[in-house]
Order: sequence, then structure tokens, then C-alpha cells
Amino acid sequence: MLKTAQILWQPTGQNLPSLGSKSLVDISDGDTPNIRMPIRMLSIDTPEVTARSLKGATKIDKKFKQLATWIREGKAPVSQTFQEYILPKLESKAAGTLQYKQGKEASAYYKTKAEERLKKNNSTKHRKLFIRMAHPPFDHYGRLLAYVAPSYSYKERQTMSRHERATFNLDMIESGWAAPFILYPNIPGELDLPLFIETAVNAKALNKGQYQDPLSLPGYEYRMCEKLYDITKRIVSGETLSAQSKMAWRSRYCVDMRDRRLVGPEQYMNIPEAYRLWVWPNDVAEAIGKLNLVPINL
Repeated sequence: MLKTAQILWQPTGQNLPSLGSKSLVDISDGDTPNIRMPIRMLSIDTPEVTARSLKGATKIDKKFKQLATWIREGKAPVSQTFQEYILPKLESKAAGTLQYKQGKEASAYYKTKAEERLKKNNSTKHRKLFIRMAHPPFDHYGRLLAYVAPSYSYKERQTMSRHERATFNLDMIESGWAAPFILYPNIPGELDLPLFIETAVNAKALNKGQYQDPLSLPGYEYRMCEKLYDITKRIVSGETLSAQSKMAWRSRYCVDMRDRRLVGPEQYMNIPEAYRLWVWPNDVAEAIGKLNLVPINL
């Protein structure tokens, strides 16, 4: 007679994003499927290509110009500090087109860099990948969160500097095509973090990549402005929104890694880009305790 098991557990799962017919690459044996899946590289943010085309980007240009008008008219739910910071970026450029073009350049750079670094001893053979995953390992889109690098042997690593065996994440920061975007709790290690910050500072100082244009929107600001446009459009149309819904365009708090100051979501621009540590609202209490943060005017 079958007896009732006394071990009870309800594991959670994760649906992976659809990648068409190539999601399941092959099956090695009865318990080893080989899959193809997207990876969201940690601690960096490149310009978006979600407009999909230059034609789509011009539509974003118009939306952002309209958003700038609404902000000046006092119709958008933003603080005076954020208004003064964001308006030059929305008004002086075709912000959507600039974002799309920079996103395509970032993608092209990454492809070239990956091909270069994955070649083994300048031969046709390619290295495997080294991946260090986050905790939790997936984002809400089902993408694996990770630092990614070419895989080097133990012997090779003994003759290489930390910079020479760097992750592709750091490569993108060094190129200027990615903005630093460190999100708690997935902070680079104590030896990697100073290198990460130094690389980010140098990329901006040398006007590399997206920093060739000082009014570029990093990916996270671009996405914030898209959300702010949609929310403001609803307000202008006469829809009644709750205070929480009005502020849904900005959700992360920000920490200055130089002195542990924690500021509100619309005060991040007062912290130099390379020293920003982002914290989700649900993680704020834990981060304050673990990192000994000092909340300022939250």
C-alpha cells in the first residue's frame, strides 16, 4: 500500500522567453536537453533598440517632444529637480532616434568584441563561456542574469591581469556603449568593483561610445521617459490616477557608493553615474541594514 509522503515542497518555476524554433537546440540524452536562452548581463545598461527601426524611432522623437511640453506646462508628475535635469535631453535632440542609433552601435560593438575574445589563440576554434549567475538567477522577463566572460584555463589565468580576463560586461562599460547599472544585491566583488568604477569614469571622461553626446539618455532613463509619457498622456486625457500610479514611471532608489547616502528615485542625478547603486523598493530595508546606508530626504 502506498503511504503518504511527509515531505511537502512547492517549488517555483520560470517560463523562458520565446526564441522560436531554436529554443530547444538538441537533446544529448534522456535527462539533458540543450537550450538556447537570452542572458541579461548584470551591472550594465546599453541604449535600447525597442523602436525596431528608424521610422519607429521618429515616433519616439515626437512622443518625447510632447512629453517635454507637458513637463514645462506642469502636467507631468515630476519634481522640479528632475524637470530641470531631463528637459535638455528631451528638447535638444531627436532623443528616440539617437537612442536607436546608439543601441545599434552598441550591439555591433558587442558582436565584434565577442568574436575577437572568443577566438582561441587566433585560430578558428572558439572558447567556451564562463557565466556567473545572479541571485535570483532570472529577471521578470525570464532572462538569465549573469556576468559573462570567455573561459580561460587555470594556467592562462595565472599570467593574465584582472582586466585582461574581464567580463564582456566590463568590455561594454569600457567601450562607452553601456552605462553602469549596478543593481542591489548583485554588486561586483571587492576586487572587481573598483575596476568597474574606474573603467566607467574613464569611458565618460574620454567621451567614448554614447558619451560622445553629453545629452544621451542611458537606457534606464529612456525607459523611464517612455513610462512617464504614457502616464502623463493618461493624466492629460482626463483620467484619474492614484498617487502610486502617477509615480510608477520611477521605482528604484539610488545609493552613492562613495559615502553610502541613499536618495529617492528622483534624486539619482546628483550622484555621478559611475557611483550609482540602484535598489528596488522591496530591497531598501535590507540594503540599509547590510550596507549601513544613510537615508537622505526619502
